[in-house]
Amino acid sequence: MKPVLALVGRPNVGKSTLFNRLTKTRDAIVADYAGLTRDRHYGNGKQGQHEYIVIDTGGFEPDAASGIFKEMAKQTRQAVAEADVVIFVLDAREGVSAQDFEIGGYLRKLGKPCVLVANKAEGMKDGARLVDFFELGLGEVHPISAAHGQGIRELVELALAPLNRTEADAEEQTETPGVIKLAVAGRPNVGKSTLINTWLGEERLVAFDLPGTTRDAISVPFERDGQQFELIDTAGLRRKGKVFEAIEKFSVVKTLQAIESSNVVLLLIDATQGVTDQDAHIAGFILENGRAVVLAINKWDAVDEYQRELVKRSIETRLPFLKFAAMHLISAQKRQGLGPVWASIIQAYKAANMKMSTPVLTRLLLEAVQFQSPKRSGMFRPKLRYAHQGGMNPPVIVIHGNSLEHVTDAYKRFLEGRFRKEFDLVGTPLRIQMKSSQNPYADKSD
Repeated sequence: MKPVLALVGRPNVGKSTLFNRLTKTRDAIVADYAGLTRDRHYGNGKQGQHEYIVIDTGGFEPDAASGIFKEMAKQTRQAVAEADVVIFVLDAREGVSAQDFEIGGYLRKLGKPCVLVANKAEGMKDGARLVDFFELGLGEVHPISAAHGQGIRELVELALAPLNRTEADAEEQTETPGVIKLAVAGRPNVGKSTLINTWLGEERLVAFDLPGTTRDAISVPFERDGQQFELIDTAGLRRKGKVFEAIEKFSVVKTLQAIESSNVVLLLIDATQGVTDQDAHIAGFILENGRAVVLAINKWDAVDEYQRELVKRSIETRLPFLKFAAMHLISAQKRQGLGPVWASIIQAYKAANMKMSTPVLTRLLLEAVQFQSPKRSGMFRPKLRYAHQGGMNPPVIVIHGNSLEHVTDAYKRFLEGRFRKEFDLVGTPLRIQMKSSQNPYADKSD
């Protein structure tokens, strides 16, 4: 699973600017005044072959007693609990402050790997101003400039260094042949744990601790009709101790990691609440990662006909990108409608790992072109010549030809529908890549 880096520090030290730099996005709003970021903000980053998750947090006041600052502190504690490494961001120009000492004391008590960075260090000829940061007792401080991109590569390498997997770790991560990893995802209190307990036939705590790490393995082996499964519960963990009393049950990071490590995701939606923004975000992440997915509407027995129609419409309008997924109406508590869900899970897994022969793909492509040709773009009309499979889980179909950059999204969806129907690709995303042939005489002079 991807390592998690949490950005922590007092207000206006440049955490959001650093977040944008690490994720190579502009997702975090940046302005030159304090307190702009209040909630946790998640993003994906990559440097070389190393991928990671970054959490941006608001200004941290560990001892805040009330108001918005207390809520921001709660959000930051959650981010720190989820992280593998904490990046403590300081202001190189203002030096160490009383609030920095409070945050440093909090991080020292946790004993979690921590990297000190002094931001806004551009143009500083010597490190004399950085000496004071050693008083925090968290080791060496590393000067960077998030705004100018200075020292960012070294920072990522430093943060990921203690997390590099050993060969033994890599062996543990290898998949067991024939075992389907099934992640149960959804909002808090949607019925994930109830569903898993119903499947297991007993009341047991699905989420359990592995000492010394926050990237806990939350999985349970399960067998049904001779098929081996690994059930992955995405609910966050409750830990003992005052530090974690305020930690909410739902952990975003654990959901993201569970989805990434699974073969199939069962997305649970609460029928009593309909499709929310959070449901749409989780569904979007599933699609982005190319996971096979089955949709289950839980608590169907608790709503009337009017509410049922509203739920169905909300799914059509808010989750149109999951039309390829099978949908089931269930009640985990009353054990209603659960049997067909398993059939769809198996079907989605097989579809995601479907092997498609080149002759069949090419025949389907040429038949589609004969039925409906792609639109001409100016002087060019795309010519689609042949297709082959470029990957599995999710299936990737690579189409070769000329001027394929002019193929419209609508025509790609038309092709996708033809391929899906032929191979019965229910429950899995399908990605189509276009590769135009190069003109061998393009660079030659007369």
